[in-house]
Amino acid sequence: MAAPPVRNRNLPAWLTTSLFLIAGACIILLEHKRPLRKHREPKLRRAARNAAVAAVAAIAVRWADAPVTGLLMNRAERRGWGLFRRRRLPLWLEVVAASLALDYSIYLWHVLLHRVPLLWRFHVVHHSDLDLDVSTAIRFHFGELLFSIPLRALQIAALGPSRFTFSLWQTCFGLCVFFHHSEIELPASLERRLAPFLVTPRMHGIHHSIVQRETDSNWSSGLSIWDRLHGTLRLNVPQQAVTIGVPAYREPEQVAAAALIAMPFQHQPPAWEFPDGGSPQRESGPDRAVLLP
Repeated sequence: MAAPPVRNRNLPAWLTTSLFLIAGACIILLEHKRPLRKHREPKLRRAARNAAVAAVAAIAVRWADAPVTGLLMNRAERRGWGLFRRRRLPLWLEVVAASLALDYSIYLWHVLLHRVPLLWRFHVVHHSDLDLDVSTAIRFHFGELLFSIPLRALQIAALGPSRFTFSLWQTCFGLCVFFHHSEIELPASLERRLAPFLVTPRMHGIHHSIVQRETDSNWSSGLSIWDRLHGTLRLNVPQQAVTIGVPAYREPEQVAAAALIAMPFQHQPPAWEFPDGGSPQRESGPDRAVLLP
């Protein structure tokens, strides 16, 4: 029996798994060699906590997200749903165009996670990490992933990317998330060259600041062009001045694994206020279109 066309095949699971394992190992090594920020908590304790949150989320993806995505992809193929299935572009052009559209949809989703109170109740679990490194890239509450299922359904039904394109984009997107959550101190000159195209560790570090107006910037996850187009780009905060986290959750016991799982279902204090009152502020830095060290 002939193999299905490339368009109708996902990237092999062994390939995507290998890419993530290799990328994760390389990032962890570079984080150890060239750390960008000082740690507030022991790295291994945080990694274990974040892995526990990720494990619960993985179960949700396995039992809720994956079946829905698979069913929709099958139906979209049979019925020809979506822009790119109707247009039948050359594969290379479909990959480029669909990846741009998918990446932009993630930008819009990220804005909603911050702007819609119900979604923020779950997304705050990600932002409440007291440090930022590659383990933060997997620290997402299972509820946030369940809420994102309609986004994936819309991506598949409205855009109609092929299996190959969608799986390729998901893999590249995941690797980008690993990269920009890392605490690798890239040479500033290299990061300035990357920043016009990709979200970088310093850029995303600003998004994880305890200062709300800094968190309300740099919402891109793959390509940085969306922040430039929407005027939400911020590059003028030195990394040494960035404190990672959310003002309401400043103590390690507040962000233990069990507390993180329960956090969206309990009373939440105002996220951008310290427990004793007041909000962190910072004077505006120089308006420079470059990343500061």
